[in-house]
Amino acid sequence: MLGQFLAITAVIIVLISIRQVNQYQKGVKFMFGKYVGLMNPGWRLVFPIIQSYQKVDLRVKAVDVPNQEAITGDNISVGVNAVIYYKVVEASKAILEVENFYYAISQLAQTTMRNVIGQVDLDGLLSQRDKVSENIRKIIDNATDPWGIKVLNVELKDIVLPEEMKRVIGKQAEAEREKRSMIIKAEGEVIAANNMAKAAQTLSGAEGALHLRTLQSINDISSDQSNTIVFAMPLEVLRAVEGFNKTKKEERKETSQNGQ
Repeated sequence: MLGQFLAITAVIIVLISIRQVNQYQKGVKFMFGKYVGLMNPGWRLVFPIIQSYQKVDLRVKAVDVPNQEAITGDNISVGVNAVIYYKVVEASKAILEVENFYYAISQLAQTTMRNVIGQVDLDGLLSQRDKVSENIRKIIDNATDPWGIKVLNVELKDIVLPEEMKRVIGKQAEAEREKRSMIIKAEGEVIAANNMAKAAQTLSGAEGALHLRTLQSINDISSDQSNTIVFAMPLEVLRAVEGFNKTKKEERKETSQNGQ
């Protein structure tokens, strides 16, 4: 009877000692409060009272860092929030070296984010967001190495600016667009002037080319009957016509006197 009792008791103890560790987990096992090793995925025995264990999830996790008020290097207040992706690479360190690694990473990320943003100006924060994120990642990753944690990525989600700063940036962007527009217009005028100079040089170098061009322009304008053409006659032509008329009048006068 005693043997049966002991056997049944042993079976019950074994049954209640079975623990399951999933594929994406590892178990950190203790005996009499002392770390004795890791438990791989599967069914494992953890005897009550004398042994205990903690499961550690080895999958990639995301920590949402709440909005933080930070001061940039040029003394502008901004609100920034981020998300951090990390995974546990050494389960034993994650349990033995830090009390709550999830909370610890969140707090470390908040302080690190404020410190890094304080080292860059607003333009750098807005235009080089990836570089700022990488700097934050490196600092957090180095700090969490003793905890057996690898920080994979840090993404800045939103950067909230004060309303007056939004208006200033809007005016600056508008001025920059006007500047580019004026530069492009000036460059176009330079190109047009150069082309006109080349055309004028070509026309002046070919005999009769300027007159042909004038006639062509008149022909193009006269295609629309609603247009009125005012043609400017060169002064030399008018003087030539006037001289021709005087010569004719003198010839007629001499002819009439000879006839008498």
